[in-house]
Amino acid sequence: MKYLLVEDNLELADAVASRIRLDGHTVDHAAKIAEASAFVDTGDYDLILLDIMLPDGDGRSFLKQHRARKNLTPVIVLTARSQVSDRISLLDLGADDYLTKPFDHAELQARCRAVLRRNAGSAQSAQTIGDVEFDAVSGLLNVNGNCINLRNRELRLLELLIGSKGQVFSKQKLVDRLFSYDDDVSENAIEVYIGRLRKHIEGSNVQIVTLRGLGYRLDYDG
Repeated sequence: MKYLLVEDNLELADAVASRIRLDGHTVDHAAKIAEASAFVDTGDYDLILLDIMLPDGDGRSFLKQHRARKNLTPVIVLTARSQVSDRISLLDLGADDYLTKPFDHAELQARCRAVLRRNAGSAQSAQTIGDVEFDAVSGLLNVNGNCINLRNRELRLLELLIGSKGQVFSKQKLVDRLFSYDDDVSENAIEVYIGRLRKHIEGSNVQIVTLRGLGYRLDYDG
């Protein structure tokens, strides 16, 4: 998954981004509303973590504009305001959830997982497609009774493909979703991860199809 973290406290931002990356996700960091808007205008994100008090304005204006554009990317607000009226106004503006500062990083991770599951229309982290079972939290892939512990990049790539069954992803699109703007990677890296996943699901009725000139799609018989 690819996150956008909008937070001007650099120490907190570094701590949050580090935990996100440990889970195998990709994260871009913006310290101002203008930077966050530029990221959203040029990239796709699965989840936005949004601070309210920012150097160039109120994060609520960003949230309001985000929803006015019909952008459905879920948003978790990180706020120091604990009054019920503040939390209600954030939810009414379109926030999917909120956390009051200071917060526990484990709780933030759990809330992120819950919002992402909700957005995908699933109540559980485990998913089954064909005869392949996949758990995005544990990173375990079960193929015909054979349990495989996926590496982080493999895990997030499979999570993306399974969550968008039937959708075609170009190599560049996959680079954009799996890596941050600061990562120096080529499209060849995608070929490597696709190759690894194909080996893992070999023998199942699930396959990653190459569409020449277009990209990759996850298909299954059933």
